[in-house]
Amino acid sequence: MSKIILITGASTGLGAATARLLAPQNKIVVHYNSSKESAEKVAKDVEKNGGEAFLIQEDLTSEEACIRLVKKVSDKYSKLDILINNAGGLIRRQASDELEWKLMIETFSLNTFSTMKISSLCIPLLKKGEDPNIVNISSIAMRNGAPSATIYGACKGAVDSFTRGLAKELAPGIRVNAIAPGVIDTPFHEKVSTPEKMKQFKEGIPLKKIGEAIHIAKTIKFLIENDFITGETIDVNGGAFMR
Repeated sequence: MSKIILITGASTGLGAATARLLAPQNKIVVHYNSSKESAEKVAKDVEKNGGEAFLIQEDLTSEEACIRLVKKVSDKYSKLDILINNAGGLIRRQASDELEWKLMIETFSLNTFSTMKISSLCIPLLKKGEDPNIVNISSIAMRNGAPSATIYGACKGAVDSFTRGLAKELAPGIRVNAIAPGVIDTPFHEKVSTPEKMKQFKEGIPLKKIGEAIHIAKTIKFLIENDFITGETIDVNGGAFMR
């Protein structure tokens, strides 16, 4: 059965890989902020792979934008089967003794508040869906600690906690899970990690390689298909964090 899937931040990286993987026979809402050309390419790939694409542009750092996004989805579709809260990012690194209030607000708005608000707004649509579920993207940063990225790590820790709380509240009707990626080769690191830093990351990973976006996309697909998992955060990091 065809599923209606909303993926935030789907123009590049993890979101784009997920949209392409889930495309066959499904209707993919490709959300993007500024990368219009990349989003249009993802939409074309979705359709080449046997899916239907619907593009929506919004900057999710405000409540109003989150409301507009979900309104556009509900105007197009009467229900939603899957919500993938992928939009986020490390705006910039900052030492912990120099933390700026403005940066804290911006980082939490992008990574945490948008996930919480969009999830809340989508609940009525998800209740009409087939085996509805939410997948949130957390990060290894909330597991190991993130020097110079403590705000980002705290944001993802909040997403982790929100995932469990929402899973309990929405069970048994809607499943809610999360994925905590390790170091993944995406545009995320192009802005905030030097080649030297990436080499250092690689050397510290037991599998001795950097992850690829498809590794996360496959895990999202697994969570969508397994109807006996909820409230979990799956670590996908090549062994950089073990428990």
